[in-house]
Amino acid sequence: MNYLPSVIVAAAFAISPLATHAGDAAAGKAKTAVCMGCHGPDGNSTNPIWPKLAGQHAAYIVKALKDFKSGARKNPSMNAMVAQLTDEDIENIAAYYASQKQR
Repeated sequence: MNYLPSVIVAAAFAISPLATHAGDAAAGKAKTAVCMGCHGPDGNSTNPIWPKLAGQHAAYIVKALKDFKSGARKNPSMNAMVAQLTDEDIENIAAYYASQKQR
């Protein structure tokens, strides 16, 4: 019995959550004004204590922001910054930073 088609289908379902992060980068840029103070205007922080977000995978940014919002990830500044963001805002912000080039 050939299991290859089943393996391919299973793999597609396993990675599909990573492919669902297709936010609107332009809308995300409009939401990043508060982020710029630490992460820079295009996600290239000049201070090593704040991470560079430019070029980061959108799925990672979505997870991180949702974890800050839920409190699963603790950082008083970030928890407060993301408190009012919607899931759509988070997807859009992630798309914007993922589209930027890291310097």
